[in-house]
Amino acid sequence: MADRGEELLKKPLYVFDLPHDLLATLLLKTSDDPIQTLESRDTETRDISTPILPYEEESNSKSASCQLCRVKYLYVAEQRHHVKSDLHNYNLKQKVRGGELVSEDEFEKLVGELDESLSGSGSTSESDDGEPPKEDLLSSLLKRNAKLSNVQVDEEALTGKKRKRGAGKPPLLWFSASTLPENTSIGIYRALFTNEEQVSPDMVGALRLKQLRPVPTKSPPADSSDGVPLPSTMTSPSIFMCMIGGGHFAGMIVSLAPKVSGHGSATEQRQAIVIAHKTFHRYTTRRKQGGAQSSNDAAKGAAHSAGSSIRRYNEIALGQDIHNLLSEWRSMIENAQLIFVRATGSSNRHILFGPYDGQVLRHNDPRNRVFPFSTRRATQSELMRAFVELTRVKTSHVDEKALAAAAAEAESQASSKSAPTPAKPSSPKPTKEEEEALFHTSQIQALIRRSKAPALLSYLTTNAISSSYTFHPPSAQANHHAPMPLHLAASTNNPAIVLSLLTKAGADPTLKNDDGRTPFDLSGERATRDAFRVARHELGEEEWNWGAAHVPAALSRSDLEERERRGEEVAAKAESERRKAEEERLRNEGQYMGVQDGKAGGKGSKGFVEAKKTAEEKREEEGRGMSTEMRMRMERERRARAAEARLGKLGGGGGGSGR
Repeated sequence: MADRGEELLKKPLYVFDLPHDLLATLLLKTSDDPIQTLESRDTETRDISTPILPYEEESNSKSASCQLCRVKYLYVAEQRHHVKSDLHNYNLKQKVRGGELVSEDEFEKLVGELDESLSGSGSTSESDDGEPPKEDLLSSLLKRNAKLSNVQVDEEALTGKKRKRGAGKPPLLWFSASTLPENTSIGIYRALFTNEEQVSPDMVGALRLKQLRPVPTKSPPADSSDGVPLPSTMTSPSIFMCMIGGGHFAGMIVSLAPKVSGHGSATEQRQAIVIAHKTFHRYTTRRKQGGAQSSNDAAKGAAHSAGSSIRRYNEIALGQDIHNLLSEWRSMIENAQLIFVRATGSSNRHILFGPYDGQVLRHNDPRNRVFPFSTRRATQSELMRAFVELTRVKTSHVDEKALAAAAAEAESQASSKSAPTPAKPSSPKPTKEEEEALFHTSQIQALIRRSKAPALLSYLTTNAISSSYTFHPPSAQANHHAPMPLHLAASTNNPAIVLSLLTKAGADPTLKNDDGRTPFDLSGERATRDAFRVARHELGEEEWNWGAAHVPAALSRSDLEERERRGEEVAAKAESERRKAEEERLRNEGQYMGVQDGKAGGKGSKGFVEAKKTAEEKREEEGRGMSTEMRMRMERERRARAAEARLGKLGGGGGGSGR
């Protein structure tokens, strides 16, 4: 059975096409099970299914987030837009008043209920498009919450009972099966079940009834040429999904029965059958400021700029386009099992849910769902990503015995809180010698890193500190790698410090760190290694065991300077040859840009002849390599000289002109 479970985990699991042996042993986990506790804490679960359609996840390592509203965004621009949203302002005021914070889905539900109450109130505070101003919307919500809290307080005072405030229903339903490996559970989004199925005691039976037979790709389509059945011939269940926000709209009707290619083979793959899809985009959002133009007009009054007029027109046009599309898809939407909607802002919800003549979507439709996870910009690919996320199975590996033991331990700790806890032993205060050692360590390391050789020698002499001083504390990671001044100078590639410590302070190059490496072994650059070789030449072979210090043959300063001089000469020669080759190439290019055979005084038989350069070509050649500012300055000077020349000619002949 364990082998079968491992085999199941290796295959992609689709909610509406689960293996028969898995369905036969499936059991719904109760709310008392540890997995539900984990889910209520928003722990991440590992997906075992591959997506029905491949898509590329964007990196989230640098994502922006709002700690107040507990939402994450991929881009900082989205976070800035969120800070100006109604949701953020509502949570901010709720926090100031000590109220409960709400998620985006809960806020949309609150605003939806408020919109319904305002639509029949005849309030004069609404804007032209029926949307209440931003401040009135927030104040109405806060007043409504205050009334509800007062009613609740009165009810508690009368009954003497307190309401339990839970975290709500978790978005995932967890199932266990004997077919799966031990401590493994699978999760399915609650939103995929209807309202009746969610309250049914037999959730497993409802899941079994949702299983659909895949559509083979070999079956000929009824009226389509791309292998996808037309909506009129589609008999399998489907769902409607749409997103709207920031002037973007994306809608899609997708079949729940997958299309299978390579059925029965090892390379069997599933693909979603998209019955219809459409996207719109219009410029409705105020750039760098966020928010729709209608919301800004309602809050600050109507603007009179050209951009505001364009945005107002585009908002109306976008709503009309969406209404026409929904009317065109009316029959397919009415036949859909579920409706998933993401509409941010009351104006966007007004576009979808009206009221307007011939509206298709309604607030009180029991099929309405919100996406139980974060979504991005409304695009066709984002809709497909959301469909994949909704219909793939999640897994969680939880050791329930360990969780039960942890819960028991937590309970025992809670019961023993009343007992006095012994005071923690305070860390011993460092002695005067330890404080002095820490001070000398910080001073010496700072001088070495700043390459202050004279100051370092003076500090060692003044404080009578040995050049082989061991840094304190020795247990520190940095001091483990470089425990003494010479090790630190070599590892930080300070040749001047290395040479001064060896030749003037008498540092021992044979001492090793805790890894058994000498200072020379820590040198990372040639200049630092040359400093050791020069010190070996100046101190002599008898001063230290240079072989044990791993220092190569001695090198005198004159030899080092001669080597550097030869290196500079070689580099200069190479640069000179490169310049000559470049000049020759430019000369040849200028030659071959001349007049060809028969066009230069009868010299066509002798090949190409260099043509005379025009004034424009000369100016371009003079300005080659100059910056734009230098070219402009040179052009102004050239024009000034030309003007002076013309004035000079006019002044010379002005006497006889008679003017």
